[in-house]
Amino acid sequence: YVELTFFKILCQKRMILSKEEVILKKIALCVKNLRDDYNVTLSEFYIDTGIHLARIEQGKTNITISTLQKICDYFNITLSTFFMMIEEI
Repeated sequence: YVELTFFKILCQKRMILSKEEVILKKIALCVKNLRDDYNVTLSEFYIDTGIHLARIEQGKTNITISTLQKICDYFNITLSTFFMMIEEI
């Protein structure tokens, strides 16, 4: 479902994205899905981690591996699991 929605949005907007933009959008979608699955607000996540997710979830900023690791730690998943989730999108 997530995969279909992601690409449906891209097609509807007739967007042509670079590979870098595509991966940022996939990361954004994956992070947002995790946060939604755990019923965590942006504010709660920031209070718990010190990480602002808004721009990350919009796919408007690059994310470092260390920040991604902190996000994965928060949701108790490994980086490899996160990247597998991205590949499924």
